[in-house]
Amino acid sequence: MAKITAAEVNKLRKSTGAGMMDCKKALVEADGDFDKAIEILRKKGQKVAAKRADRDSSEGAAIATVNDDANKGVIISLNCETDFVAKNDDFVSLAHDLAGIALEAGSKDAFLAANYKGMTVQEKLTEQTGVIGEKIEIGAFETLEAPFVGSYIHAGNKIAVLTGLSKSVDGAADVAKDVAMQAAAMNPIALNEEGVDASVVEKEIEIAKDQLRQEGKPEEMLDNIAKGKLKRFFKDNTLVNQAFIKDNKQSVSEYVATLGKDVEVVGFKRVAIE
Repeated sequence: MAKITAAEVNKLRKSTGAGMMDCKKALVEADGDFDKAIEILRKKGQKVAAKRADRDSSEGAAIATVNDDANKGVIISLNCETDFVAKNDDFVSLAHDLAGIALEAGSKDAFLAANYKGMTVQEKLTEQTGVIGEKIEIGAFETLEAPFVGSYIHAGNKIAVLTGLSKSVDGAADVAKDVAMQAAAMNPIALNEEGVDASVVEKEIEIAKDQLRQEGKPEEMLDNIAKGKLKRFFKDNTLVNQAFIKDNKQSVSEYVATLGKDVEVVGFKRVAIE
């Protein structure tokens, strides 16, 4: 049996993030073979992952990142079971590393199959499930492309937002971030009126009509009054029509237009861990 030194154990711990005793046991089982010990730890992770497959991974970190050309962005959420793990510096660092890989992948499947330090992203998640002892998985995977893409991550990594502008102009970075902060704070259901699902519109009209009937309004007046209420709904719940949180005397679209009359918000993605 090979003699396992403290230095070897520490090297394996730094390489994998596993606990000292787990690393020592893996090296003993592998008879000192470093690569084999890593494989043993991975297999342990797979066993833990299987045991925890039905657990709820509702905590985690939501990370948004944008490419160097600022025309493409991605949001991923690295999910876990507890807030304690979600706040761990190593966990958050891993989430940022993975977001960088996700930026280059065209889909979630391609991302999970991508290389991460000699293993796939999915294998890394399985390994970390074994190391941490919690279910670790990728939840959200959202991408956005536009002439200019900005991003914002809310304190605590609980909300991440991407916003797209129709032009890349001076000041676009600050404005895109402001709009992303708006989306983070106000949680709009769509970019504009056209983006609101027809079923939601119908439901809001019916709710408005029921309220008006209870107020005793004549039936022939309901449609027109309900349309007015619907406009208010769009103003409160669609991003470009919302009052800008830094200056509620103008809408978000009016604020963005300060960059130029032909500059507008063309898309956004928002991921929240709640």
